[in-house]
Amino acid sequence: MESHLLSWIIFTPLIGAVLVLLVPRASTSFIKWIATVATLMALGFTAAACLKFDPANPGFQMVENAVWIPQFNVHYFVGMDGVSFPMVILTSLISVLACIGSFGIREREKEYYFLYLVLEVGILGTFLALDLFLFYVFWEIVLVPMYFLIGIWGGPAREYAAIKFFLYTLAGSLFMLLGILAVYFTSEPHTFDLIKLTSSKFGLGFQKIVFLAFFLGFAIKVPIFPFHTWLPDAHVEAPTPISVILAGLLLKMGTYGFFRFSYPLFPEAAHWFRPYMLILALIGIIYGGFVALAQIDFKKMVAYSSVSHMGFVLLGLAAMNTNGFNGALLQMFNHGTITGGLFLLVGVLYDRAHTRDLNGFGGIGVRMPVYAGILTYFSMASLGLPGLSGFISEFMVLLGGFQYQKLFAALACVGIILSATYLLYMIQRVLLGELNPKWETLPDVNLREVVTLAPLGVIILLVGIYPRIILHYMEPTLKALLAAVGVAA
Repeated sequence: MESHLLSWIIFTPLIGAVLVLLVPRASTSFIKWIATVATLMALGFTAAACLKFDPANPGFQMVENAVWIPQFNVHYFVGMDGVSFPMVILTSLISVLACIGSFGIREREKEYYFLYLVLEVGILGTFLALDLFLFYVFWEIVLVPMYFLIGIWGGPAREYAAIKFFLYTLAGSLFMLLGILAVYFTSEPHTFDLIKLTSSKFGLGFQKIVFLAFFLGFAIKVPIFPFHTWLPDAHVEAPTPISVILAGLLLKMGTYGFFRFSYPLFPEAAHWFRPYMLILALIGIIYGGFVALAQIDFKKMVAYSSVSHMGFVLLGLAAMNTNGFNGALLQMFNHGTITGGLFLLVGVLYDRAHTRDLNGFGGIGVRMPVYAGILTYFSMASLGLPGLSGFISEFMVLLGGFQYQKLFAALACVGIILSATYLLYMIQRVLLGELNPKWETLPDVNLREVVTLAPLGVIILLVGIYPRIILHYMEPTLKALLAAVGVAA
């Protein structure tokens, strides 16, 4: 089992999905527990991989490589390094918590959990694939279940949101596919093997074109301004657990693609596009913050906050230095835990009040004190309170940005001010003031909801106090990546 540990991580949820199909539709409790156990087993295999992972080794570990389609030199090629390591941990953990959070789903549970488990397979495979063809297969696998999970179990405008999500991401994927094919046919011998391709030397003109093709695929998924308009609709209409997956994991697939493929394959183009990525990062940070401030829908506010916070990841990538890269990858991990928790908290309130109108609440901190404490905690982490994880990653990104371009790093600080503004304004409208009589009977959070939130809260505190706990797994790989793109670490 140890020799195929990464395959067990990827395909254990698929085994659970098949078992779900074999269970009678009426056995809803059994279906839920099959799905939960499958996600827990994937988390267990991830924990085993963590124990085997050598932080000092910058290369790929626990590699599995087998011929898949020999006619086209396609391989089943997976491996884990310091870039994929935190993303696999995040995916396995969030998948378990969102699965437990899905127990409130009351219709078509069999189809829901089947699609949910297939979605987890696609995300895990995306973070572990080292063959470009295999990567694209896993990338596209994610698209189909997400479309149905939003379109069937979403809100009133779910069909519109699902189609918009599908069309945007499919368009980006097609550009990326063209880039993958261009790399394949340009390489000698033709290969999709990432490690072999990184040793190939492509001309600057070719690199620019293909970097742009990959950029469109990744930018839409992040999403980077101006490709972000699908995100608020998808978040607002998606059921709460799927919003958690969307914000916590799917957005990271885009920025992960820059780390894994765009920078090592096209280093010269990465330098050439650097100023433009910096500009887009700054627009996303400030624009996302202002639009979040203007929202009265709780869920839409958190969705636009993701546009702003993911802008910091792009800023770290554009900085192209040690602090920038470390901060960007850590921000990806931290954003997943913090925003995943915020979406869970939005769902807790919506399940009770059946509204997300921020102006319609007021004073519920008196009625729901535990909820108020947890919401305040996650909000403080999101706005970057020192001692919590959100602070250290944004601080490192800003350090990296300052090393590259002082003015843009200073302007990016506006995003931190904006995040404090819209989050504190949200707390004021929801928790403080006089209690609205409509909410006098609202129950506080229950045990199941606390179980989904507590692990995220612990991680936020641990990383905030001692970021080395995860940074030392990332640093060697990121230093090697910086060297590969021609930057002294």
